Amino acid sequence: MRVDRAVIALTGRLVITGDVPVELRGQPLLMAANHVGNLDPLVLIAACGERRIAPRFVATGGLFDAPVLGAVMRAGRHVRADRGKATAAEALDKVVAALKEDVNPVLVYPEGRITLEPNMWPERGKTGVARMALAAGTKVVPVSQWGAHEAMCYGMVRVESARDLWILLSSWLRAIARRPTMRVHFGAPVDLSDLSADRVGDAARARDRIMRAITDGLAPLRIDEPESPHHQDATRPVNDKPSPWLSR
Repeated sequence: MRVDRAVIALTGRLVITGDVPVELRGQPLLMAANHVGNLDPLVLIAACGERRIAPRFVATGGLFDAPVLGAVMRAGRHVRADRGKATAAEALDKVVAALKEDVNPVLVYPEGRITLEPNMWPERGKTGVARMALAAGTKVVPVSQWGAHEAMCYGMVRVESARDLWILLSSWLRAIARRPTMRVHFGAPVDLSDLSADRVGDAARARDRIMRAITDGLAPLRIDEPESPHHQDATRPVNDKPSPWLSR
């Protein structure tokens, strides 16, 4: 975490608002964040460090298989989720078990990927984090972030060559010269107390509350960019599905 905070300090300016309530510390806790760029896990770790939190990420299995990084992920007790495989359903059980085994919170991206929404607002998201919260009976703290997309380009889905790596690295080096402002907001816990893991439809209802809370926290972070982001990344693909969580 010390190395991470040094990297983020080199990259740009980190602005943090909100916090995790004292009464939720030292007990099972899920944190749900929007996903805006390749560098935002480092931004979130730095922000959590400033708030005296050591989160464990739910991360794709490929990171655990990578040389060096995989050992770091395992040593940090992060939670593996294999996308597109039969074992994907096991992620829920793994997170529930992880919450019981360790007091450090688990951080999840409900969208499951960097947002491809045209204006970088949160996508609809999946019900995974909601199912985890309901199954574990734990609180969910929404985390909103903005600015990390300026620190490194989208690039490609998978880094498969030295050229791919250079595209990402060179974009980060250019960002160091610009020193973007990276903002993180810890929101108020989402109330899921009236919902049940066993009731049909409650996972979707929980997902909706979590995503709206993340979006509500994001709006003030990008108040001068309510529509198209000022920073345009030509490498980021977009879809034609506007965010369902914006107030109309």
